[in-house]
Amino acid sequence: MSRPLVNLTRVAQRAAPALGAALAVLTAVAGVAGQRPGPSNTITDVPGIKVGHETRIGGGYRTGTTVILTEKGATASYSQLGGAPGTKEVALLEPGGLVTQVNAIVLSGGSAYGLDAASGVMRWLEERGYGFPVQGGVVPIVPAAILFDLGRGGDFKARPDAEFGYRAAAAATAAPVQQGRVGAGTGARHGLGSASVVLPNGYTVGAIVALNPAGSVVNPETCLPYGVFLELDGEFDLVPPPAEECRPAGGAGTESRAEAEVPPFNTTIAVVATDAPLDQTQAKRMAMIANSGLARTIKPVHNLNDGDLVFAVATTPPDPTLSLRDLSAIYNAAADVLGRAVVHALLNSGSIGETKGYCDQYPSACRNRKNTTPRSPAGR
Repeated sequence: MSRPLVNLTRVAQRAAPALGAALAVLTAVAGVAGQRPGPSNTITDVPGIKVGHETRIGGGYRTGTTVILTEKGATASYSQLGGAPGTKEVALLEPGGLVTQVNAIVLSGGSAYGLDAASGVMRWLEERGYGFPVQGGVVPIVPAAILFDLGRGGDFKARPDAEFGYRAAAAATAAPVQQGRVGAGTGARHGLGSASVVLPNGYTVGAIVALNPAGSVVNPETCLPYGVFLELDGEFDLVPPPAEECRPAGGAGTESRAEAEVPPFNTTIAVVATDAPLDQTQAKRMAMIANSGLARTIKPVHNLNDGDLVFAVATTPPDPTLSLRDLSAIYNAAADVLGRAVVHALLNSGSIGETKGYCDQYPSACRNRKNTTPRSPAGR
């Protein structure tokens, strides 16, 4: 091979990441024509969805619980691809069973202990008469999933219980979702994020995610989030950090040396929701496809030590006349909106303890951002 050809090959190799990123952006722009974020750009833009957090930092605690409330009932299913899930009441979300609707979904820290939070949500719902009707009363349907945050800056035994769930349910509102180190994202590596999209067909799709992956969410070549190409209407407002700030090791929010020496137990848990009239089988497919949003933004994902799980919720009763075209648009949007929620979790989570937030580690990347979460997390 001649020297000029060798040089051209090297130039092409060096340019490949930038060209690939540009192509991804152009593809994304073409793929989202006519789409826009909802009014708050959070999951509560979906009619019928409320979100509440219980956040506890201090007194041995660094953990929390998030409740996605659909108290009057919503069609739901799920997709679980991680190797170490911690769940409650998810088997009934498989299509073909008696129960097709849920009254709430719980995302919580605390590993398997955190599943206790669902009992508090059930109590809150029962007190108000919401649930599956049975002789003598109701049984609230409250599936739950947890992530591992035990001992990450808090006491191992300071973890969510039923009272966390009750308080989170009581706090649930249709207002814009608070993001960052709140609720289930309090002790997670990269906090909690949310996003929404309004489709040209009029339907809204939203997502909320507690981001605690074993994998990385930051491209080590650019020090930008892997999901930056999913941006709608300049919502991330990032710029590439300079070379002196972008170190090859990359990885925002990386753990301290002491944390890194502990075998990692993680898990990213999420909910995607829509006001489209899906049945349970269609909701199942939406959850499955939404996993693509995690695959686009976390590398690697669905590891043996991740309990990754996505719930899917439809707040409108099923309509068998829903067109295949509309259904496909909803499915594709679910993947994109979950990927965008991942980026919002990263950008809205400040430093806590020895774990740096993205905008603290790469301040130049965030210099144009106006509405960022305070770097000093607060909670009960």
